[in-house]
Amino acid sequence: MKSEGFSHSVFQGRPVIGICNSWSELTNCNAHLRQVAEAVKRGVWAAGGFPLEFPTISLGEPFMRPSTMMFRNLMAMDVEESIRANPIDAVVLLCGCDKTTPAQLMGAASVDIPAIMVTGGPMLKGMWQNREIGSGSDVWHFWDEVRAGRMTEEDFCEIESCISRSAGHCMVMGTASTMTSLAEAMGMTLPGCASVPAADSRRMVVAEQSGARAVEMALEDLRPSKIITRHSLENAIRTNSAIGGSTNAIIHLIAIAGRLGIDLPLSLFDDIARSTPLLANIRPSGKYLMEDFYYAGGLPAVMKELLPLLHKDALTVNGKTAGENYQDAKCYKRDVIRALDQPLAEQGGTVVLFGTLAPGARFSNRLPQRRN
Repeated sequence: MKSEGFSHSVFQGRPVIGICNSWSELTNCNAHLRQVAEAVKRGVWAAGGFPLEFPTISLGEPFMRPSTMMFRNLMAMDVEESIRANPIDAVVLLCGCDKTTPAQLMGAASVDIPAIMVTGGPMLKGMWQNREIGSGSDVWHFWDEVRAGRMTEEDFCEIESCISRSAGHCMVMGTASTMTSLAEAMGMTLPGCASVPAADSRRMVVAEQSGARAVEMALEDLRPSKIITRHSLENAIRTNSAIGGSTNAIIHLIAIAGRLGIDLPLSLFDDIARSTPLLANIRPSGKYLMEDFYYAGGLPAVMKELLPLLHKDALTVNGKTAGENYQDAKCYKRDVIRALDQPLAEQGGTVVLFGTLAPGARFSNRLPQRRN
């Protein structure tokens, strides 16, 4: 370490905190994570730790072909072995884009040293001709308008600049916003981390606080296996239903759980969705965008509403339970985040198909057999 210009005093007797960074200019969602890493380092130094940042491969949805899903497990292996092979006492995971969040959680769960996640946050909402626009479905809508001759290519090119105007992941409840929200719901981020927009200065504050907390976790030996449990995963599944999250969450949660030997049958997702109301009025299932979601109270406001349905005793990375973290959360706009007794819909948007509609799925005594 002295060859890198560190004096003996900066690492002697200090916990070594790895910062696992999925930064890449080929992954626009994560392109600001170098700055986030600097904020994490501030927190680590202030708490008496020794931060060391290291890269892993990064998976960006817009450019990678044929699909980033083909490389999620490769990234998980990269994360796992980079952590396992190096002398670090705890790790801070920096993620954002769709597959980077589950890949890092999978890798960290397998190594099982103290770990805390800092998500990159959603980008600012798009604005075009005084109209709020979002990534995903709005892109397909406008492209269809161009193909139908109802929109000029000049207007479409202008929308390109208006729709993605800051760092961060997609500002709709796609897979990126879903998985960062579920990382918080299962207790792997500090409360409120997932919802802060990437361009908001409070993103850096959360990163600094997470760096400081990583030092404490190293001393407490608070590992992912103590946080990612059957109860915390069920909390994440229920949260996914309440926020109208991506169906990809099923694939990723099963994979994360598998790293810790926890079985999540498809019937569990179906049962929880049928008993969980839809509370978040966020596109593509609703009206608003992730920036509005944050101003309305963000994920903590959703978790507060869900507390009667959650495992409140589930432990989180700050050493407190989910119940303790969210019992005082507030909602500031009810049209964005509905109350539990006044939902957008009585059931969540995830339905698991069985029988002749999905002959590959098995449903026996509400617990299907695991399929390889």
